[in-house]
This record gives sequence, structure tokens and C-alpha cells, in this order.
Amino acid sequence: MQAGYTHLDETIVALATPPGMGALAVLRVSGPEAWQKVDSVFRSARKGRGLLGSKGYTLHYGHLMKGEEVVDEVLVSLFKGPRSFTGEDTVEISLHGSVLIQRAALDLLTGMGVRMAQPGEFTLRAFLNGRIDLTQAEAVADLIAADSDAAHRMALHQLKGGFSHELSALREQLVHFASLVELELDFAEEDVEFANRSELKQLIAQASGRMQHLIASFRQGNAAREGLAVAIVGAPNAGKSTLLNALLNEERALVSPVAGTTRDTIEDSLHLGGYRFRFIDTAGLRETNDVVEQMGIARALSRSAEARLVLLVVDAAEVDAARVAEEAKRPEWLGKPLVVVLNKTDLLADDGNAPAEALRRSGLEVLCCSAKEGRGVAALKKYLIDEVNQGEAAADDAVVSNIRHLHALEATHQALSRVGAGLDARIPGDLLAQDIRLALYHLGEITGTIHHDELLGNIFSRFCIGK
Repeated sequence: MQAGYTHLDETIVALATPPGMGALAVLRVSGPEAWQKVDSVFRSARKGRGLLGSKGYTLHYGHLMKGEEVVDEVLVSLFKGPRSFTGEDTVEISLHGSVLIQRAALDLLTGMGVRMAQPGEFTLRAFLNGRIDLTQAEAVADLIAADSDAAHRMALHQLKGGFSHELSALREQLVHFASLVELELDFAEEDVEFANRSELKQLIAQASGRMQHLIASFRQGNAAREGLAVAIVGAPNAGKSTLLNALLNEERALVSPVAGTTRDTIEDSLHLGGYRFRFIDTAGLRETNDVVEQMGIARALSRSAEARLVLLVVDAAEVDAARVAEEAKRPEWLGKPLVVVLNKTDLLADDGNAPAEALRRSGLEVLCCSAKEGRGVAALKKYLIDEVNQGEAAADDAVVSNIRHLHALEATHQALSRVGAGLDARIPGDLLAQDIRLALYHLGEITGTIHHDELLGNIFSRFCIGK
């Protein structure tokens, strides 16, 4: 953790609005001397009225002063700790958005001994002062970064504490049983059991089931947070670039009857059903002696291996079901949802029904379309939305989107599984207690009940300055 993060006795300041010129800018000041420092450079429009004698949660109009020189006309908001975002006395100064004024105001306050805040330091102080837990702090960053409806909903739910409350309730139950098991160790010679083993077994079963549910929700949560990468692959001239253009409803990729037009990957995003899908158009897959095209094909396979879902585009007029079925088994695509997009069906009398059935008999999922005419594109979009919504959680249910949370939940689940197995084997209480403590430790890592400086530094250094 950076050294400045530990100096909670210092008053800090940062621009809370995006840098650059705008109609307005907001400076945030927090710390034990926040009111005093701002009061020393503020002149209220109401003569004789300063900030120090004012009530919290009030607005004050006046001027920011450098000696007798007016820096700007401002509106000052006062927040009294501990009922503020950071849990400390806080001031927010709204001023005109000139870059010159912003810099002058910051220079004025730092000249008074107020330190420039580090990335995420305001939110870190909110966490360290008990205003929010670690999952809520991370939700603040996710909320700022949200670029889809799903990401926004998920971050807002986590910020309200939905995920934290569930984990806290489970942790309280485990703490209760852990304390009883620990108590048994003090009476080992009497061979007594304070912790009801059947109740503990039932709790472990319920907790393990819930852990599995949360772990499984990561697929949906990560898609909402990061966007779902969709690789468009297939042979040259199958219509991959035309399909990309049809999905985006714009001429994003160059389309040509010449095979091998696409030599590199082309990416663009589209919001569907509240999620952001990142489509990756790739070079046509075929045997070639062209060195540049070989590089494009290698990159196509590499990017498709990283994708969450694969669209294998096939020319409807040139379907070889056995070959397509074999192509779909490429190691880069194993374990991924894959759908065969039977393209150019407008050139067939039966709209591609016969080749589609042949492919389905090979065990493949098939969607027919004519990317050139736009037919079947709506059905493909619906398929994508349905795929990401499989097992969708209820609106008020917790969804895991953070890889750090996922790893901690997996470790918790493993510890609980060992407790369950130990109960079945009727192992001694000291061994049960060891795994219960381990489960509690990993749950505490998620909410920040248990934390260390390196973890906090890694999390909060990724925040924007001013938050």
C-alpha cells in the first residue's frame, strides 16, 4: 500500500469531476481540518458568517479568496463526520469549470497544507472508517465504470450491500458454531459436544449450496461487468464481415468477394438486452501459403480461444456437415457455447432448411440467416441475449462479477466441503474448527473484515482520483 493511504490524520483534496474544461467543477476536501482549511480561504456573501459556526449538510454561497484577490464565485457544501461519505468532516466546493480556476483553487488549498489525494483515497477512508465494506467500495468503482444497464444494476445492488448482507449472515452462523466447537476443545477430557453436529451439517450443506450458486453466477456477472466477447469465425467468403456489419447495422468491416480480405481482427461493441457484446471478426480459416494470411489465421484462433462464445459462419450453399462438425471441435473452442450461423440462405430455394437439418443431426446448434438481407439477424441477437441470461439471478439476488470474490468463494466452498466430509467421518472438533476458521477467513477477505495493506493498495490504486 502506498504510504499516503495510512495518513488518516491528514486533510486531503482532489478534483471530484473529470479533468478538463466544463461548465462546473467540484473539489472535494476531507479530513480533520477540512472545514477549517476551506473556511480560511472562503468569504461568505453574508458578511460575518464563516463556515466553522455552520451546521452540517448546508450550502454556502460566497467567494474563494487568495488574500484579497477573488479566485472564483463558489458554492460550498458542508458534511459533518461521521455522517459523510468518508466518515470525516468533508467539504465540496462547486466552482466554474475553467482549468485555470481549478488549478488555482487546488494550489490555494495545497498551499494551506492540504494534501492531494491519491487514487481511491476518499473511498478507502470510507472503508477504513466503517462507512462501507470492501465489496461496496469495489462497487463504487464498478458503478463509475458501468457501460451497460446490466453492469449498472449489478454495481448498484452491490453498493446497497446486498452481497455483503448475505455473506455477513452466513459468517455470523459459522462464527456461532466455530465458537461452540472451540469451546469443546477446552473440555476435551470430558468428551462433550456443545455444537449440535446435525445442525452444523445442515448449515454446511446450505452454505455449500449457496457458495455453488454464487460461483456459478460469475459467468453472468462477468459478462455484465466486462462485456461478452463473441468470436465470428469460419472459412473465407462465408460472410463473417457481412454478418458483423448486419449485427452492428453499419459498414464496420470491409466486404469483398475476394477470399482472404480480412487479414486481422476487427472489433466493435453492441448493447443487447442490457449487456455489452464485443464482436470480433476474424480472418478466414483455411490452408494457405501466404505468410501474412497465416499470421491473421493464427491471431483469429488465438482471439477466438479468449472469447466467451463462438459464431461459426458457414456458407449455406457449400455445407459439408461432417467437415463442419469436425471444424467445430477445434481445441480453441472446446467448452464454449458455439452456434453454427448458416449464412447466405437467400441463395437457396428452401432457405437453408435441408443443410441446417444435416448439421443438427451432427449435434450442432444452427441458426439460419442471410446477413446480406438482414434475415435471421434478430433471431441471432435473441440467441445471444438468451445465452448470457441462462440461469439469470433475480433482480434482488447477489451476482458475483469480481475475480477476487470468485477465488475467495471457491476457497470458502473447498473449506466447507472439508467440514462436511469431516462431519460425516466424525473427525475431532479441533480438525473441524481448523476448516471452519479457514472458511471464515476467506469470507472475511471478500468483505474486508480481514484485509492487509497490499490488498487495499491493489484495489484502491485502480480508482480514479477524487473518488
